[in-house]
Amino acid sequence: MKNPIKLSLYINYFVFAILLNSVGIVILKSQNIYGVDEVEASVLELFKDMPIAIVSFLVASFLPRIGYKKAMLIALGLVSVACVSMYFGNSFWSAKLLFACVGVSFALVKVSVYASIGLVTNGEKEHNSLMSNIEGFFMFGIALAYFLFPAFNSESDPDAWLNVYWLLSGLAILSFLFLLRADFSEQEEIPGSNLMEDFAAMFQLLFRILVIVFVVSAFLFVMIEQGIMTWLPTFNNTVLNLPENIAIMMASILAISLGVGRILAGYLAQKFSWVTVLVFCIIGAMGVVVFVLPKAVGANISGVETLGDIPLIGYAFPIVGLFIAPIYPLLNSVVLSALPKSLHSPMSGLIIIFSALGGSLGSRLIGILFKEVGASSAFTYTLIPMGLLLVALFFLKKLTDQAKKTA
Repeated sequence: MKNPIKLSLYINYFVFAILLNSVGIVILKSQNIYGVDEVEASVLELFKDMPIAIVSFLVASFLPRIGYKKAMLIALGLVSVACVSMYFGNSFWSAKLLFACVGVSFALVKVSVYASIGLVTNGEKEHNSLMSNIEGFFMFGIALAYFLFPAFNSESDPDAWLNVYWLLSGLAILSFLFLLRADFSEQEEIPGSNLMEDFAAMFQLLFRILVIVFVVSAFLFVMIEQGIMTWLPTFNNTVLNLPENIAIMMASILAISLGVGRILAGYLAQKFSWVTVLVFCIIGAMGVVVFVLPKAVGANISGVETLGDIPLIGYAFPIVGLFIAPIYPLLNSVVLSALPKSLHSPMSGLIIIFSALGGSLGSRLIGILFKEVGASSAFTYTLIPMGLLLVALFFLKKLTDQAKKTA
């Protein structure tokens, strides 16, 4: 029974990967088609992330009562309708509505997926591995988005790109039908006996030092990842002087490197201590920002018409994804593995809430930096949350060791 459930989790996550992380593409489109500036366009990240945070807060603790399968079916149905609305709306407001619906839906899916992982795995290493693999698969969905949207683009028809939403709506419906046939067995304990006790279960987690350090770590990481991922298409277009289609496709390198990095993390997590892996990764990511990014900015790329025309240095910065990739799934797995399975749903809610807040703030700050200090310098400021995250890891390691001794 476990394998069909796992396959269902992979497919649902893949569909939402394409939708959720198309925000960077739509931000670029909004500037070029709807005439908004960088700061105004960055609001799309807010419309995506705030519903994720709010819905996660409202439903995570008592989602087991609704049922993970039912919650994911609701999410897929909502997002399929939202995609069709984007096609007919064709405006910046339609984009806001789309990402609000995607945010609501993703909150239901992500809490369900994270909580379900605990039902189909045994032990910390197996949990670490499946979490990393699912998150890696998510990144390949993101990579596909960077090719799907340019495939529908047309220089002669500014509205042609909207046809991609018919395809995305169809994928959501297919995922809905597959999930409908999956046999879920949801028999884990439910934290409370009523709504107030459900919320209490979530808030009580916030009084644990381990959870506090973790949510700060998750917040910092998502600031880094979403800040880079959302604004990389714009960076490629304005700093590297790549044509719009090429700029979007080039951003797929980051998603692919994130996917490869997370799949690799699933293997490394079974061989090495999670803290050893993450310290190496953060130092590596800082090295890319310090040494590789300035060379890419100063490369003076011109005359690009195809991906083959881009010099190697143009491909270098997105490789930062290999280093930052393992951080998020391993952090999530570490804290979930340290808690009873009955608390995985409310803890998943907290993960998603603070991830959404970090992603929204990170994207917003990078958008402001793009406007105020220039696109060529904005990504350098990711060194600040990277440094803070490196320090937080050692506190998290100490606290998880203590939790294991008292378990």
